Formats: sequence, structure tokens, C-alpha cells
Amino acid sequence: MITFDHVTVQYDDTVEPVLTDVDLTVEEGELCLVVGHTGVGKSTLLGAVNGLVPHFTGGTLYGTVTVDGRDTAGHPPRELADVVGVVGQDPLDGFVTDTVEEELAYAMEQLAVPPATMRKRVEETLDLLGLADLRHRSLHELSGGQQQRVAIGSVLTAHPRVLVLDEPTSALDPTAAEEVLAAITRLVHDLGVTVLLAEHRLERVVQYADRVLHLPGDGHVVSGPPAEIFRTTTIAPPVVELGRRADWTPLPLSVRDARRAAAPLRTRLTGAPIPSARPPVPSAGQPRLLDAHGVSVRYRGQAVPAVREADVELRGGETTALMGRNGSGKSSLLWALQGSGARTDGTVRVVPWGAAGAGAAKGSRDPGDVSATEARRLVGLVPQTPTDLLYLESVRQELAQADAESAVEGGPPAREILDRLAPGIDGATHPRDLSEGQKLALVLAIQLAAAPGVVLLDEPTRGLDYRAKAQLTAILDGLAAEGRAVVVSTHDVEFVARTADRVVVMAEGEIVADGPAADVIVASPVFAPQVAKVLAPLPYLTVEQASEGLAAAGTALGVAADGSGGR
Repeated sequence: MITFDHVTVQYDDTVEPVLTDVDLTVEEGELCLVVGHTGVGKSTLLGAVNGLVPHFTGGTLYGTVTVDGRDTAGHPPRELADVVGVVGQDPLDGFVTDTVEEELAYAMEQLAVPPATMRKRVEETLDLLGLADLRHRSLHELSGGQQQRVAIGSVLTAHPRVLVLDEPTSALDPTAAEEVLAAITRLVHDLGVTVLLAEHRLERVVQYADRVLHLPGDGHVVSGPPAEIFRTTTIAPPVVELGRRADWTPLPLSVRDARRAAAPLRTRLTGAPIPSARPPVPSAGQPRLLDAHGVSVRYRGQAVPAVREADVELRGGETTALMGRNGSGKSSLLWALQGSGARTDGTVRVVPWGAAGAGAAKGSRDPGDVSATEARRLVGLVPQTPTDLLYLESVRQELAQADAESAVEGGPPAREILDRLAPGIDGATHPRDLSEGQKLALVLAIQLAAAPGVVLLDEPTRGLDYRAKAQLTAILDGLAAEGRAVVVSTHDVEFVARTADRVVVMAEGEIVADGPAADVIVASPVFAPQVAKVLAPLPYLTVEQASEGLAAAGTALGVAADGSGGR
């Protein structure tokens, strides 16, 4: 179905090719998972399948990419639309109509499909993806999972034989992600659709893959069965990492497979001291930096409040994860706490925080009652899309603007902050040419130039691989160590297991759980990380924690009592 024959892609502004002499064949009805660290060429590989590379991205393509017998070099994307359907990271970016039914019909209208055929295909797609009850709903009223299914349906109505998806679950809560992946696997198994899927949250998708295409970063692509490829990759989900350290054969790709292999491991860990997944946060002497009581947010035209009488207390030195399904009110709460968002009721009081650290309270203030500059000095917020705050032509200009608008007297300049968070970024670089992790670091540096004591981040792990998320964890740990209060809104349960001291869960605008991270996420079958599911009922959250537990028990991970290696 898809063939790469000695394909090399070279962009004009790069010294080395992004892809080098790639040879691979993807058969009809395969689900291929494309993996690799950020910036290794995954988007280029996907773009070559539907002709975006090089017709719209520029650069030079050497070799031949053939899709269903068509050479993409001679067929621009519009001539491949009936064969290849593409769904991006954010479904809202691709919507062009107002309702579900209209969106499903739009692609067929552009292809001049007869009306009778259009009606039949819309009905078939509504049933296939479980959207029949939503057919007349506004696209902006749907949950994230529903929007993603509509985005997939909008390309399926053209009856493509290949579906290309770029991080389809990156913005979804665990339940919505399962809905989308169930729809994708049904397309593969029931209709024989060929799927190429790039995803950083491998723990969600690896068990569904028939083949893995690994981009190690040298321009080449390594293709093979998932268990074989993940045995040596530098990027792997926690369940695979646990299997590699325990030397399990075959390598488990799902929680079910790992749990079957983990019985000896659980036995060895039973009774051993449980190491903490996070460094302990001293409660004594930690200042309370933010107090919010009865915070409610109701948007015009909405019968149900987005946030309902939420009480939040944040202390310096603590990292809090804010979790909950899409539409539960997390973003609305963050913006209300920062002062820029709507707040229809309740109070928010923030203690000022100096550049030298958290000092004695000088009188708390409401960030909603002060100027925008003063509000940034109380609470800094990094939005879901960091580029929303980047509007100048270079990194240097963005940093200078931050110093001019927000910097506090005696505090470090924004450039110094950025070099601490992400060293080596050229000041002449255009902000939108940065990687996702670099954009996040730049916006965080801009916010930290105002020296806020409370730092809020809304879905910061979108577009980040495991290595970049580990770097983000180190950054947030550093902010907490300075005495700041950090809040991260996220659906990434593996990131929470490594990063959060405390977890707050929201549902329908209300806070329904609030406690230590280990207590809250282990108790939830939805928010529990993979290691917790594999080793339950033992309260382990990460692979590193399990390794420390075994070391404390006097054994090494991978060596069972009978010498079998835990196989």
C-alpha cells in the first residue's frame, strides 16, 4: 500500500537530510506506529505519504514514495485526497463547518461526490464511529474525544485507503483516548484501512500496533514488530521499560501481558520498604501562597457552570497536578486563579513572592483586581498553546519584551532564566521555529521574568517525548525547590507519577478528589500509571521506584530468586 524506495528528504536550511535512504513497505490493513524523539523527522515521514513533503514544506525529495500505486512526487495532496486521509493534533484546527453532519459531508462536497452517495456515507460513518446521537451538535460543544472522532470521520467519508494521524490522543483524557483508539483499531480490523500513527504517549497505543517505524535520529527508519523494535529503542513506554529491566521474554506491550509476567516480581517486592516516587515536601514552614474559596466560573449562554465553588490552597515547594476528563473545568479554574479569566463568584488571594524567594506575607492580593503586569507578578500561567504568547520575530525580542514589561528589580533577566531552563537557544531564532519543548521553555522564562510565586501550566506535555518530559520534570522540581507553588493541568498520568506531589481531580466543574499523588492516582483505574497497574496491589508508580524497592530488598531487578530472570 505504501512504499518508500531509497527516499531522502533534504531541507534547504539544514546541513544533514531529515530522512536518509529510507526503504520500507507498509502492507494494506496494517497499523504502523511511528516513534522517535522530538525533531527526528516523524512529521516529515508522515507528510511524505500524502505529498505535503515536498509540495508544501519545500526541500528536495530524492527517491520515490508510492501510495496505492501513485507517485506522491507527481501527485500533490489534492490529488491524493481520495486515497490518503490526514488528521492533525488539534481537530479544531481542521474543522471548516459548524455541525457534525456538515463536517462529515464537507470533504465529499469538494470531491464532487453525488448527493445520494454522500448521504449514505455520512450515515455509515456516524454509525461506524458512534456519532449518530451527535449529528446535529455544534463542533465546539463536543468533548475532545468526540471532536477527534469527528475529525477522523470527516476524512473517512472520502473512503481513503490510508489514514495518517499525528498525535491523535495528545489532548485527550484517558477515557477519550481509549474511545479514539478503539475507533482506529476498528477501521484497521473491520475495513482494512492502513494507518500510520505518530504518538508520544506510547503507553496508550503500543499494544495496538502491528508494526513500529522507529526513527533513531540519524535520518534512517528501522521497521519491525513492536516487541523486536522496542527491545533496543531509546524511547519506550513504562510497561516496556519495566519488561526490559526485568529481562522478560517476550517483551510485554500491554498491562495484561506485563501483569502475567510480573508475579515473581510482585512476590519479591512484597514486604520490602516502599520508596517514595517523589522527594518528600516538608510541610513545616512552607508558606501558603494562594488561597481560593468558592471560585465559580459561568460563561455566557451556558446553563451549567464551568467551575462550581472550588476551594484551592497552594503552598510553596509543592507541585500539584490538576486532572479530570476533557471539559471538566481545569483550564477555566487556572485562568480564574491567574486573574485573566472569568470569575463569577468566589475569592482568590495570593501572597507576593520576591525574586530572592518566598518572604513574609506583605498582604495578600487578588490577581483579578490588579493590573495585568501586577497579576503576572503574583501568578504566572503558561497556556495550552504556548505560541499564543509569542508574537515577535525572534527569541531575543521576546525576552527583551518580557524584561521591559514584567521584570522585577534585582531579579534575573529573562535570557538568564531561559538559559537555565533550556540552554543553547539562539536569540536570532524565530520563536515558531523552535521545538515544542523549546517553545514551552521560552514562554515559561517569559512568565518567570515577573518572579511569580505561583506558576500554572495548562497541558504542558503536549508534543513532548519522554526525554523532554523528564527535562520538564527537572525544571518544575527546580521551581518548587525555590519555594514556588507549581500547578500542572494534564491528562498524562505517567508524567504525574514522576512529577506531582499532590493531585486534584475535577469533574463537571467541581473538585472531587484532593490528596497525595500516590493515594489519588493508585486508587483510580483511569488515572493509574502502567507500573501501578502491573504491580497492584503494591503502591508503586514508576519503574525507577520499583528498582529502588528491589535494591532495598537486597535483589536486583531482572534476577529472580530461582535465577530465571523473572521470565
